Amino acid sequence: MDIRDLLLKDVMIMDMQATTKDDAIDELVHKYAEQGVINDEALYKQDIIKREAESTTGIGDGIAMPHAKDKAVNRATVMFAKSQAGVDFNALDGQPVHLFFMIAAPEGANNTHLAALAALSSLLIDPELVGKLKNAQTPEEVQQLFGDAQAAKEEKEAKDAAAKAEKEAASADTETQRPYLVGVTACPNGVAHTYMAEAALIKAGEAAGVDIKIETNGSEGVKHLLTADEISRAAGVVIAADKKVKMARFDGKHLVNRPVTDGINKADELVQAALSGNAPVYHDADGGATDDEGGSANGTVWGEIYKDLMNGISHMLPFVVGGGILMALSFILEQFVGDKSLAFTFLNQAGNLAFAFMVPVLAGYIAESIGDRPALMPGFVGGFMATVYAGAYGGVYTASITANAKSPAGFLGGLVAGFLAGYVTVWMKKWTKNMPQSLEGMKPMLIFPILGLLIVAALMFFIVNPVFSVINAWITHFLNSMGTGNAVILGLVLGGMMSIDMGGPFNKAAYVFATGAFATTGHGNLMAAVMAGGMVPPLATAIATAFWPQKFTDDERKAGISNWLLGISFITEGAIPFATADPLHVIGSSVVGAAIAGGLTQLWNVSVPAPHGGLWVSLLANNIWGYIAATVIGAVIAGVVLGLWKPAKKA
Repeated sequence: MDIRDLLLKDVMIMDMQATTKDDAIDELVHKYAEQGVINDEALYKQDIIKREAESTTGIGDGIAMPHAKDKAVNRATVMFAKSQAGVDFNALDGQPVHLFFMIAAPEGANNTHLAALAALSSLLIDPELVGKLKNAQTPEEVQQLFGDAQAAKEEKEAKDAAAKAEKEAASADTETQRPYLVGVTACPNGVAHTYMAEAALIKAGEAAGVDIKIETNGSEGVKHLLTADEISRAAGVVIAADKKVKMARFDGKHLVNRPVTDGINKADELVQAALSGNAPVYHDADGGATDDEGGSANGTVWGEIYKDLMNGISHMLPFVVGGGILMALSFILEQFVGDKSLAFTFLNQAGNLAFAFMVPVLAGYIAESIGDRPALMPGFVGGFMATVYAGAYGGVYTASITANAKSPAGFLGGLVAGFLAGYVTVWMKKWTKNMPQSLEGMKPMLIFPILGLLIVAALMFFIVNPVFSVINAWITHFLNSMGTGNAVILGLVLGGMMSIDMGGPFNKAAYVFATGAFATTGHGNLMAAVMAGGMVPPLATAIATAFWPQKFTDDERKAGISNWLLGISFITEGAIPFATADPLHVIGSSVVGAAIAGGLTQLWNVSVPAPHGGLWVSLLANNIWGYIAATVIGAVIAGVVLGLWKPAKKA
């Protein structure tokens, strides 16, 4: 694709009027909307602002590259805009921005578009081109400058490739006569900065007489993947990244780790630092020797926690969706073939088995994000311990490992387990940092697995699970003391409890109390309250993602679709990924809606003589429309509260 196909003349602004950063974004985004490049001005602007909140895209030298990749974009486009007076855009060098390149990439941008965007980004490190662009007067001139620059670059690449082939043919030893470096560039969106840093580092390497290979982690995925042999040969490693990259492969190498903007603006400095032999030696086994190890070199504490949560949630979602849908299908089928049929049993057990992994996977990959691979196993086990209790699966192992706990800690306990395992692993790495070199091989294979499991299991066994057991006992006592005298208040309490921890002691205590009353009296009034309350969280997230999509991530919007079915099937766990990412707003709104739903079932004297099934068993209810109305009202209230209350999504 010709770069000029992205630099459309109709969307260029040759004389920007904005004088502030906010006004500049408004002017650029509105131009895109006017020309039909985007179909949702508010959504695209919101994503642009979120990207700026991570770190400014004013990269210095009078250039800014605000960009977003989302579903509001109709076609990949780069807007060129020029400000004569300059705009204070919070650029890294503190200077006004005169040239803007606003990049719009569709959510499903193909490789051709992404490659062209990468090529365009890499051209902007050329100061000669930048100087000519500042003096350009017409859109046609801008297009011509980029066309000439692209042609010159392709010609140079062809000459360099021919020269390299000729050199390699002349001497097999030539490759070893020059210093050799490897590196990785990556930014959250992977559209512009990734490729600009790559081009800058390659250029700096050429100027220093260094052979250098850069791996890019961009929107196209990983390109120019570094091989083990290339890493082994390298004298040093340069990481210019604002997101997590695979670090274990660089164990034992002199490594410089900086933000991606340093890869653009300080490429010479990074190359020289990696070559000097004075850069810290990265050690995967002990957590690294440098403070700037990891994915994001400039993240906040909450940013790191959020990144760890997202790592757990992204791995957990397939278990929630896959397992939940199969369980929902089994409940539908049960109405026609009964709960003894092979079809029901197969679907229900397959879904339940997937759900059994949900919290362990969440905990394991939260731990892995914090402490890398050594934290994965204790995280998994800690998560599993948070989901089982004595006799839960009928085995001696299950009963013995959780003997101190009478109820599972649920997904909240799984969160605790994940962070415990991650930070325990980080502590172990630091504690064993100065062990003799001869014992290095024992760390990942012996010391970390045994000590990590011992510490995490002990914390879960003696502290976390027992604490939740005490909470459960207190809740059960509280419910029993309420009796059934005031049915509406009891319905409010039971419905709300179903949403507090979605599988933990509050949820389980409410459900067990209702099923106990059902078994004793044969009346399903309280079952109606807990089922209506339990359906609200997934339905609320489905409603919120449908009507306020801009407040959720892509993965959350997709999970929201499946939550329609999970919700009406009484699978509360469908809301867990949302509650994990944003517990205050998701749980808070869900409790309000679930309590209302539970209270309405008792106000309308609804009875459902079934322990599960959600709305699929509504035909069994004595008041079908009351049961459905209570659930819908509660879900709508919770969904609207969540949609209005929830802040903008994380970038």
